[in-house]
Amino acid sequence: MILWRYCTALLIWSVFAVRAGASEGSYPEPIEADFVLRDFKFASGEILPELRIHYRSLGKPEMDAKGVVRNAVLITHGTTGSGAQFIRPEFAGELFGGGQPLDAAKFFIVMPDGIGHGKSSKPSDELRARFPRYGYHDMVEAQFRLLTDGLGVNHARLIFGTSMGGMHTWLWGETHPDFMDALMPMASLPTQISGRNRAWRRIVIDAIRNDPQWNGGDYDEQPQSLRTAAEMLWFMSSNPVLRQSEAPTLAKTDEALDKYAAEYVKTADANDALYAVEASHDYDPGPRLEKIRAPVLAINSADDLIHPPELGILEREIKRVPKGRAIVMPLTDKTRGHGSHTIAELWKGEIQSLLKQSEKK
Repeated sequence: MILWRYCTALLIWSVFAVRAGASEGSYPEPIEADFVLRDFKFASGEILPELRIHYRSLGKPEMDAKGVVRNAVLITHGTTGSGAQFIRPEFAGELFGGGQPLDAAKFFIVMPDGIGHGKSSKPSDELRARFPRYGYHDMVEAQFRLLTDGLGVNHARLIFGTSMGGMHTWLWGETHPDFMDALMPMASLPTQISGRNRAWRRIVIDAIRNDPQWNGGDYDEQPQSLRTAAEMLWFMSSNPVLRQSEAPTLAKTDEALDKYAAEYVKTADANDALYAVEASHDYDPGPRLEKIRAPVLAINSADDLIHPPELGILEREIKRVPKGRAIVMPLTDKTRGHGSHTIAELWKGEIQSLLKQSEKK
């Protein structure tokens, strides 16, 4: 059955996929599609008859003589984001082109929209606050099912995630320890959500749930609390130096914040944002870090307000990972705080090192 799915998928990709050009930075247009999981059971016990997982892919899978896919790369996004955020010059343009670390002519790259995000099934589709309460374990299970049942991928060369996707990467290493050759979590910590990271999420959660306009999730117009969510995302996503340079006066700061919030609420939804922030409730990889078998390279940045290096958590916990290594990038004029995870020029050389380290002889 897996082989049949692989051959069918290969035929489709052969017809539609466009190989990356030889020039540096050029890469093929991603193929977009949906995979529907029937009667998906969430950890809460709730069941959704049809769970749609939208994804983007580049390249095509390649099997070895034993029928094992050897070139698949899964890339997962952050809270309230989607796989679309990776199809940008600062990310795809640095990684997916000819001769680049994740050359789409060599790798099969899969970028799904997580449950509740992007074009995947989410509360705003129809169910609103009656949508099943999902967590990070549900999101990882859906990703696993997409790869194995949907795309015929039985092994991953690399699993790589940013922010929430970084947290998913830690969980992948624990729940499917033999599935991948390497793991690269970015802008994340291998510990339960707590401290300031939990606090900003609670601010968003409380603002929405206590907003009379939210009306238990059944609103006709977006509640004002969605703006609070937008403002918190603006506040936490960059570094103080950059924010000060962008907004050096009271008036400029208000202008920048108002502009960001106004753009955000045009396309966002309060139930989707609420569910996305609450989904971290079941994240706690700490007790099982020793179970991770694949090489791990965890990368954070020193100017990340969500995961500041002075906590010392990454440095302490990475010692428990058998093949783990951690890097904290220093503040520079190119780093963007938490958002450094999508500025590939900062860390793309580390992907090459990780792939070389984890290469099967």
